[in-house]
Amino acid sequence: MVRFRAEGVRLDQAVAEACGVSRARAQDWIQGGRVRVGEKVVAKPAYRLKGEEVLVDPPEEAALVVPEDLPLPVLYEDEDLLVLNKPPGLLTHPAPGVYTGTVVNALLGRYFPPVEAERPELVRPGIVHRLDKDTSGVLVVAKHPGALEALARAFRDRLVMKRYLALTEGYPKEGTLVAPIGRHPVERHKMHVGGVAPRYAETHFQVLATAGSYALVEARPHTGRTHQIRVHLKHLKAPILGDEVYGRKSPHIGRQALHAYELRIPHPRTGRLLEFLAPVPADMVRAWEALGGSWPEGIGREATEPQGVP
Repeated sequence: MVRFRAEGVRLDQAVAEACGVSRARAQDWIQGGRVRVGEKVVAKPAYRLKGEEVLVDPPEEAALVVPEDLPLPVLYEDEDLLVLNKPPGLLTHPAPGVYTGTVVNALLGRYFPPVEAERPELVRPGIVHRLDKDTSGVLVVAKHPGALEALARAFRDRLVMKRYLALTEGYPKEGTLVAPIGRHPVERHKMHVGGVAPRYAETHFQVLATAGSYALVEARPHTGRTHQIRVHLKHLKAPILGDEVYGRKSPHIGRQALHAYELRIPHPRTGRLLEFLAPVPADMVRAWEALGGSWPEGIGREATEPQGVP
């Protein structure tokens, strides 16, 4: 909102000067009902001000979601889809006020053209599902609308198997938890078991290893609610290590220790079942070892030393 007072000048001229825009744009705002003079909307650009207070409500300007050269480790690629091992710290798509440094920015220019939109957070070309910013692991991207529709249908019809690995403070009860999740009634950035407008949520948990009061946990979500695994583990009194939203900060890792380790999904064109594994990042392995754990055999981890190229 822009407030000012002026006297003896046309309304469009005063709005243009106060807001730093052209008179033509100021006229569009006035005729569109975005300018109040005193208590009334005035839609006449030629109205001559008499010292009244003017209130301008400019529309949100379209923002360009631009391509960026960001590292995107590729696990698999064909003409229909792209499968990434998303690093921690990378948003899947733009969010309000954050229009750079996302997977979408990295995809633009390589696979999709740049996009201008009044709400850049809705620019999600090819995005079938999402991972939280600080969650790493397998992320599928559709290369064209037909693939996007087929992959979205597979997620919706629960034809996808997702397996996550988490380090937790405490041991969750093993088995399948069914606990609807809704928006937290007070802290709106959080989700909550129950909460506002809860939706069905189901996750299966298995403890793979323990180290003192900590556990290495496998989580298989059968639904895809926001923050589902994090909220369910908090509900089970075993919050994820380093999760500052649902648990607490940890000296052993600078993010929530959650990794999308495995994904099985039907190919959007052939229907053939595809399986993808994303090696567990070194920060999670180091944290587990710092807690006194030994990394289990059979669960792949990132190479800690550079690998030779044949």
